[in-house]
Amino acid sequence: MWKIKQIFDGDFGCEELALGERPKVSVTLENEEGQTKLVSVEDAWLSDNGLNVGDAWPMQGILS
Repeated sequence: MWKIKQIFDGDFGCEELALGERPKVSVTLENEEGQTKLVSVEDAWLSDNGLNVGDAWPMQGILS
């Protein structure tokens, strides 16, 4: 199982989003063996799903 280890919002206000693009964050995931993966998802998706650091990652398909 993968858990959220860190959420990084790299938006410092200097980059503009393309029309219709939604803000994204980088999420570091870690499994039981200590392996890590980095994924990028929309910030709103994390909020809509109530996900935060320490929570289990629900999207196994995105990790392949």
